[in-house]
Amino acid sequence: MRRKKLFVVFPALLGISAAPLAALAHECPPGLPDEPVITNHVEQSDIVSGALTFDEISDHGEALFVAPFNVCDGQGRPATTGGGEKRVPEHQYAASGMGPLETAGQLAKLRTSAPDSDSCAGCHAQPRPGGAGDFVANVFVLAQTLDPVTLSVGPESSNSRNTLGMNGSGPIEMLAREMTVDLQTQAVGLPDGDHTLTTKGVDFEVTIAGGAVVASRGVNTDLIIRPFHQAGAVVSLREFTDNAYNHHHGIQAEERFDLNPAKGMDPDFDEDGVQRELTVGDVTAVTLWQAQLGVPGRVVSKDKAERRMANRGEQVFDEVGCTSCHVPEMTLESRLFVEPNPFNPPGTCSEPSVCPEYAYDMTKQGEGPLLEKGRHGTAIVRAYTDLKRHNLCDDPTDVDPIRFFCNEQLPQGRPDQDGRPGSEFFLTRKLWDVGNSAPYGHRGDLSTISEAILAHGGEARASRDAFVGSPESDQVAVVKFLKTLQVVPEGRRRVIVQK
Repeated sequence: MRRKKLFVVFPALLGISAAPLAALAHECPPGLPDEPVITNHVEQSDIVSGALTFDEISDHGEALFVAPFNVCDGQGRPATTGGGEKRVPEHQYAASGMGPLETAGQLAKLRTSAPDSDSCAGCHAQPRPGGAGDFVANVFVLAQTLDPVTLSVGPESSNSRNTLGMNGSGPIEMLAREMTVDLQTQAVGLPDGDHTLTTKGVDFEVTIAGGAVVASRGVNTDLIIRPFHQAGAVVSLREFTDNAYNHHHGIQAEERFDLNPAKGMDPDFDEDGVQRELTVGDVTAVTLWQAQLGVPGRVVSKDKAERRMANRGEQVFDEVGCTSCHVPEMTLESRLFVEPNPFNPPGTCSEPSVCPEYAYDMTKQGEGPLLEKGRHGTAIVRAYTDLKRHNLCDDPTDVDPIRFFCNEQLPQGRPDQDGRPGSEFFLTRKLWDVGNSAPYGHRGDLSTISEAILAHGGEARASRDAFVGSPESDQVAVVKFLKTLQVVPEGRRRVIVQK
């Protein structure tokens, strides 16, 4: 178990970092007699050399996660989009034919195209920093890339998405890496034609032509499992972090901009007067903090009748077919979280000379509950997901079709599949925190677990119909079971008996 922290809330509000780090000279713009929220930063060399302990690294990462950044820290991105591209100079907008829902230039704060938050914990807050978010914290995915920015929240401009919880993200990323290596290895040397690749009990259909994967279902044709974002668009916690800081706060990671040849290696790419806003070491620290967040567990009732009902619900959940996608458990061959991810995209540090590997044992270190040990050096991940993308929409020509997940118009980060809008395909939701991560649905517009079940169509329609056809007592039992899957208090056991 980790040592107890010396602070309880928002250490960064005091302008400090939780670890004894070297100062980085960020200064406020002229005329602002103020100071940055984060006055100390960490270098990657401090992490990999062992100069900082695991707890010091993690505490610095937490400070960065809860910090309400200001302009002295580099908050804001006046010259760039949330997608990381240079904006058209404002004087050129006059001839751009802007509509009434567009506006010239980058506003300091904007709920649609962002920046839209001061702190990561402003959205990831339930039941504590790193967790999920309420509907009010929804993000308008892809609006951040627009130039000029948009004032519209309509589906033609963005995909409205609810905030997901980060607990257990370390094991999830490592599962995705192991599955990726397995899939790519299986695909080598296959003859042309259709094939089914299986990893950790999950099937992926692919088509091979000329020795390459040219079509696939549930995963991109590169066979890289992307376990983050609701549409399965992001490879790693590090990529997620680099993107989110720029998108939501206008805080730019030096590895994505300052040190990136594709961006011209500009030390102040967003032209806000602040350089090295987030060092390589900072990104490693906040990535590791997210990775070490306690895995969700179970909260079971002391009452025997309640426990029997939850146990019956778990049985029905399997009988109606929910576990075909919401796989109750998978086995990790390694207990280590290793940073950085070798499948990181360009602009996300993975070059060994810049980001040497740092590893820790997820069954021994972290805030707790820790990852469950398996036999022979393995670990068990009880996340209730297959890390595969599925179509959850009935065909519009069906009788009484379910189309809840079909409101999005913009595919995210990949080509359309089978001619359908890319947004119809969602990564199987991890259910290990479903008991205390309301609201539900990709937009967070469902208030109950049962509503979320009933919204399933497409590939999940048969299981949904089997649930509806079950006795009411069994339906109640399924919900009771799912409510036992929760983010439990930090440092506690995975299974808690509630009085």
